Amino acid sequence: MKTHSYYKLYKPFGMLSQLSSGEDKQLKKKKFLSELHPFPKGSMPIGRLDEKSEGLLLMTTNGKISDIINRSGLEKEYLVQLDGNITTDAITILENGVAIGLFGETYMTKPCKVFLLDHEPSLPKPSPKLRIGVHRPNSWIRIILKEGKFRQIRKMTAAVGFPTVRLVRIRIGQITIETLQERDVQELKDLIP
Repeated sequence: MKTHSYYKLYKPFGMLSQLSSGEDKQLKKKKFLSELHPFPKGSMPIGRLDEKSEGLLLMTTNGKISDIINRSGLEKEYLVQLDGNITTDAITILENGVAIGLFGETYMTKPCKVFLLDHEPSLPKPSPKLRIGVHRPNSWIRIILKEGKFRQIRKMTAAVGFPTVRLVRIRIGQITIETLQERDVQELKDLIP
């Protein structure tokens, strides 16, 4: 019986959620997950974080587990730094669902949990490429979703007038980022408790 490998890692800002560029010549100058660890053949990310997002990413060689996790509606938790001091009205709109564009269609996001943070969370230093505090003051929210559409959180916060400045995923289901720092990789026994 084939044994599979499971990992959690802290994907840094500016890295794609894939192992290599493959045949895509436009991606040759990008950064890839293979820079972080010698992952075994057949490894794949479970879900994605866009290039400008950072935080918890799961990897496995087990395609069945990957599919189960992607389709299960597990909670995903994020810390989000916003451009501007978000209002309680905007938080309520986010919680109830907001219309965003998705591949040329209008999509209504599912209800989610949103909490205003009263202090800046303890995270690794942000990339200098992020223009934090350049325009308006910033605020932080914690958002918990059970879906993960393409650039969903960025589209949601922009739709209520508070664009995302920094986005860090800290939890997928029961698996948390804990003490991982940028670029850290930790091997796990399994991904489902």
